[in-house]
Amino acid sequence: MNLAHLWSRKWSRKMRHGIALGLAFTALAGCSSVPSYAPTDSQNSATTGQDLDLDALYSSGTYQARGVPPTRWLADGSGYTTLEEAAQGEGRDLVRYHPRTQARTVLISATELTPENADEALHIADYHWSNSGNKLLIFTNTKRSWRTHTLGDYWVFDLTDRTLNQLGAFAEPSTLQFAKFDPAAERVAYVMQNNIYVEQLSSGKVTQLTHDGSDTIVNGTFDWVNEEEFFLRDGFRWSPDGKEIAYWQLDTSGTPVFTMINNTDQLYPTLKTFPYPKVGETNAAMRIGVMSADSGETTWMNVPGDPRQHYLVRMQWAGNSEQLFIQQLTRSQAVNRAFLADADSGSVTEVVRETTASWAEYVDDVTFLDDGKAFTWLSERSGYRHIYRVDRASGRLKAITRGNWDVVEVLQINEQQGWVYFIASPETPLERYLFRASLDGSSKLERLTPARAGTHSYQLSANADYAVHTFSSVNQMPQVDMISLPEHQQIRLIKDNATPQAAFNELARGDFEFFQVTAQDGLTLDGFLMKPVDFDPTKEYPIVFYIYGEPWGQTVSNSWGGERFLWHTYLTQQGYIVASIDNRGTRSPRGFEWRRSIYQQLGVVTVRDQHDALQEMLARWSFIDEDRVGIWGHSGGGSQTLNALFRYPESYHVGLALAPVPDLTLYDTIYQERYSGLLPDAAASYRETSALTHAENLQGDLLLVHGTADDNVHFQGSERLVNELVKHGKQFEFFAYPNRTHGIREGEGTTLHLRTMMTEFLRQHLPADAN
Repeated sequence: MNLAHLWSRKWSRKMRHGIALGLAFTALAGCSSVPSYAPTDSQNSATTGQDLDLDALYSSGTYQARGVPPTRWLADGSGYTTLEEAAQGEGRDLVRYHPRTQARTVLISATELTPENADEALHIADYHWSNSGNKLLIFTNTKRSWRTHTLGDYWVFDLTDRTLNQLGAFAEPSTLQFAKFDPAAERVAYVMQNNIYVEQLSSGKVTQLTHDGSDTIVNGTFDWVNEEEFFLRDGFRWSPDGKEIAYWQLDTSGTPVFTMINNTDQLYPTLKTFPYPKVGETNAAMRIGVMSADSGETTWMNVPGDPRQHYLVRMQWAGNSEQLFIQQLTRSQAVNRAFLADADSGSVTEVVRETTASWAEYVDDVTFLDDGKAFTWLSERSGYRHIYRVDRASGRLKAITRGNWDVVEVLQINEQQGWVYFIASPETPLERYLFRASLDGSSKLERLTPARAGTHSYQLSANADYAVHTFSSVNQMPQVDMISLPEHQQIRLIKDNATPQAAFNELARGDFEFFQVTAQDGLTLDGFLMKPVDFDPTKEYPIVFYIYGEPWGQTVSNSWGGERFLWHTYLTQQGYIVASIDNRGTRSPRGFEWRRSIYQQLGVVTVRDQHDALQEMLARWSFIDEDRVGIWGHSGGGSQTLNALFRYPESYHVGLALAPVPDLTLYDTIYQERYSGLLPDAAASYRETSALTHAENLQGDLLLVHGTADDNVHFQGSERLVNELVKHGKQFEFFAYPNRTHGIREGEGTTLHLRTMMTEFLRQHLPADAN
């Protein structure tokens, strides 16, 4: 049900700008329990521009903003590297830019990246440098394992002798995962078919470290549900001295197996099966072990608790080669315990604990300081997400950041300079900016992003003197440049997306504005409104709401909205108002209570907020036709669309639900139990919050769409909803895309077909020319 993916783990990896330090302090001092701010002013319209054509949008790439190839900072500070089209011949060169002068050097040519006897250079999906920068690890020929491309081939290019060699040459193509240099770049470890291997680069000798990998025993990687919900994919870690490897092992035996049928690719149907624990079912058992990188016995860490009723969500070496730092969540996820584990004996000691009445968050950004005597931690214990320094011996916490605002993401801990760099937006949850705070806890805080409203993200160099910076806003496609810090001075524009931006600027567009409404209990909600082209305030227009509404998405933000925003723009050209509301519980940086208020209330409080917003908007704006209200959403947004239609049938007249979860018990343990509780205690809540329970109330027009190969939100749920609607004599439209997965993208013409169908459904059932 996660959006693919807006936020890394739990916070968006997008960031923003700011003003001066004085203004930042003013904002921090003035924040209330929910930060107050003035919404961004209306964006300029262009009512005399061109009409948007769906074929041009989905078939030509005219309006497609493009990113930059994988960019990596070199550890020695000599610059950053990226891939660029080769000056000679086909393929791409790997080039280095000096951070200050932007002098360009071809480090490895496309010719050198062409294997012997091959017709073309490697198609590089990703790459990583060794610590010394004299070797490059290349990931290519990739394919999906579960939902992400983690399987592939790996090659090593040695810049000293200019050689290119494939790792795991004995293996079948596209079967290696997560290859990593050891600290000295003398060996590479990788996973193949659920076992861990180490390959000596000088000799090519391969040592198999684990031998029990099978269909049910998984070493060094993870099952479907841990990959999807905890972002656990790479399941092993080299020790800092390169002598040992720590790794996860999963036992999926006992986890129920889900089966999907493929009717289209062969003459007879084929089946795909994989372990998938639905709510209340058996999880994989997880444990963490340490073994010599030369092979030998594994020492298992003695983390307490039933391994099938707990999750080992994060593991790293604890600032040395003697101990691991392990985070463990209870199955309910109400408690996160962090342990120090002895690599030799397996004994563990708890050092910090987070306990809530709903769900606790694990921490991605743990850095050990002061020769390992302390480490950084993120906690919501103050009511907002902040950075703390934890004393390793006593477990005492000292706040590094404070205030009624959230740290969105930690980018870098620079102990030598005494700064932590992070993303936050104290004045408005709609934007993202770069800040830094003093590591000593003195509350010294600086906003580094200049005053340019929107969303800013950064890739910092090792010393944080430079950064690759990306900016976007609601009307600005992503722009990428190289900047120096802390002054945030532009050195070079890397990507401006000028051609698609110019095409977008030529489109006829109505006004876009951010606004706020109040829920029935007084809570302020953020929204955006897109008015039709040639808007006339004396007329009434149909309105279409876009909703996600669950904890993994924020729909109202000052950032480029991509294809979905362009389709919404198309709807405004057809005479529709388009709007979206972030109800409570969405991934907006507005504090602990905002996010936790929907615990066991998905589909109830979430759509109540949406309905409250609709009522206030109808009272405020006479140009909204209360008899022509539509709503649509995908995944969790599809679920909330169903809930809005079924719970408020008098207010919502048309709904388009894509890949929804109509019955919450059909979704996976980690996501759904986190937000809805454990069975059997929460059984009544599951019934009440599932749209299936209220399907008999449907009065409006429903379009239900699902891909039959959706391994995330199973087609099974929509089938159950169909049966329930049929039982109650409810007419609706249902479209199944054969062998499409959760995003409903695969296959030539699929996205154009889907959006065209949605558009025609709105035209038929929510006509814009009804005046």
